[in-house]
Amino acid sequence: MMKVTQKDSIFQLTFFPSWFPVNSYLADEGDALTLIDAALPFSYKGILKTAEAIGKPISRIILTHAHSDHIGALDKLKALLPDCEVVISARDAKLLRGDVTLDTNEPQTKVRGGVPKPGTIKTVPDREVSEGDVVGSFRVVATPGHTPGHIALYNEASGVLLAGDAFQVRGGVAVSGQLKPFFPFPAWATWNKEAAIQSAIKLVHLSPTLLGVGHGHFLTDPKTVMAQAIRQAQVAEEVVKR
Repeated sequence: MMKVTQKDSIFQLTFFPSWFPVNSYLADEGDALTLIDAALPFSYKGILKTAEAIGKPISRIILTHAHSDHIGALDKLKALLPDCEVVISARDAKLLRGDVTLDTNEPQTKVRGGVPKPGTIKTVPDREVSEGDVVGSFRVVATPGHTPGHIALYNEASGVLLAGDAFQVRGGVAVSGQLKPFFPFPAWATWNKEAAIQSAIKLVHLSPTLLGVGHGHFLTDPKTVMAQAIRQAQVAEEVVKR
């Protein structure tokens, strides 16, 4: 089952919306569409059907990170759309290859979540990006925490922020790594909670007008609720340290 929600030029595609919502996004770039995240293996059908209904081709796929519920349909989409540019952060390109080793300058907490095993994903990214790079209408914002190379995408003209799993909305708005009993999965899959909080602070300072995340519905004018979630995360981590 798939639900499509449109906010201006952004289409949120939600798979399993009632019980385990997994989101992809199609951004209308004018003459073509940019897909943000590739959801689950079967999701390619709904993604292509939605693009057909919009009436524009998908020219680019940007992956916020390399967890299985964000890259599931990648190989199938690339096979069906061979000219489509695949974009991921240089850091999470390692995870896409199944390499979970940590860099020496990174917190040595364990990488968690559905990282593909080596050789599982056949697609080789066409472009590896980092902080400040521009891809289509979006600027790349490095947001490590959920994974070491997690990125968010910010459209400075519209104020749209597509934040992957840096925040969750399903089960209650929370910074990645903060457990929400009604939807605990993003927390279970988070690599480093302290890095996630710092990345969340970075995102709230952008003052977005619209927030789209990997799990949960759109939030309009989300700055206040994002700030509340950050404060809750800071308090929770301070209690853990005591």
